[in-house]
Amino acid sequence: METATTLDVIEARVLGCLVEKEMATPDYYPLSLNALTNACNQKSNRNPVMALEEADAARALERLRAVGLAVAAASGGRVPKYGHNLRGKLMLDEDELALLCMLLLRGPQTVGELRGRTERMHPFAELAEVEAALQVLADKEPPLAVKLPRQPGRKENRFAHLLCGEPETESEGNAPPAEAATLRVRAENERIAALEEEVAALREELEGLKTAMAEFKSQFE
Repeated sequence: METATTLDVIEARVLGCLVEKEMATPDYYPLSLNALTNACNQKSNRNPVMALEEADAARALERLRAVGLAVAAASGGRVPKYGHNLRGKLMLDEDELALLCMLLLRGPQTVGELRGRTERMHPFAELAEVEAALQVLADKEPPLAVKLPRQPGRKENRFAHLLCGEPETESEGNAPPAEAATLRVRAENERIAALEEEVAALREELEGLKTAMAEFKSQFE
């Protein structure tokens, strides 16, 4: 099972970051190549964490533009900026776009994880709304998401996107259930990641304010 356009992991990260910044911090969207590379390399809200060079992001952008998933923004600024066309290309509503974005950024996740992590992009009132939107993604032709077999030690199934092709899965009997201590560590890591994400967002806002102030001052120089 594959989508019409199969992306590699870097292209998926670039696309996910463009969507995230448009939905979560629209004042700083579209993104320059430098800002996009920094977004791809964030340590918070990313799985796996990457260390891309600008050239890596540029190559991914060219590929995404070639297949109609990314666009160059209207000129007028001092540096070129880029946006995504995922909503129009795949005919997605806001809730579906937010979920697909989070799957691109963090890989397979449960319904509860997705609801919590999409809060800044599109708040879901209840888990049933998340499940309904995931079902819409799964029912598209070609499908954009899939429900994975339940992992050992987990009570809930996870969902994955299909923009990079069929994801690898672990069968129920491949590994023993996780220990209680491991589960506690995972929960703590989730809390730390959420805090890091908030700090990153605040830093991004601060940088935007600094840039705006510098541009404002330059008008009087």
